[in-house]
Amino acid sequence: MRQYELTVIFPLEDDQHKVGRELLLSDLANHGVVIEKTDENGDRDLAYEIRKRRRGKYVLFTIQSDPEKITQLDRIFKLNANLLKYLFVRVEE
Repeated sequence: MRQYELTVIFPLEDDQHKVGRELLLSDLANHGVVIEKTDENGDRDLAYEIRKRRRGKYVLFTIQSDPEKITQLDRIFKLNANLLKYLFVRVEE
């Protein structure tokens, strides 16, 4: 398994943030991803408007997963309307 950083931007609305986070965590668990660390980076301005929003809630996850699972999660996250943006970055060891 390789180590990745997953940065996610959630909408600021509490209901969308909670639903989006629950869906994200369940998707990660269903694909056997190990979450090592979670950093709440708070509310920030976005560089550009995303789905008519100018601010978002940033969360950084440090995870361990197989590369094939990351590809599958990428497809699933594209369909999740409760995520404004996400980015997987492989951490070099």
